[in-house]
Amino acid sequence: MSHGPRRPGFYLGVLAVGFVVGGLLQAFLRRFLPQGPAKEVFTWSVTPTIGPVHLDLLVMSITLGPIGLDVSLLAVVGVVVAYLVARSLF
Repeated sequence: MSHGPRRPGFYLGVLAVGFVVGGLLQAFLRRFLPQGPAKEVFTWSVTPTIGPVHLDLLVMSITLGPIGLDVSLLAVVGVVVAYLVARSLF
């Protein structure tokens, strides 16, 4: 059964929900899994950062950063699960 094109808000919502659920699961496993290879694999993450970004206007100066995004294996799994659940519901 084919569905029409989805709005970008749908995909952004699925990404946001997936990252939040994956992040919560990662934090839970970091706290309760014993030391070992399973904990290292499931809680491994990459944090790319941008910044600091400096914007100098005539009236004011703004510095943002560094801005980072913590991406883990469980966050990616959370996005996939959120997409599959949302696709089956809508």
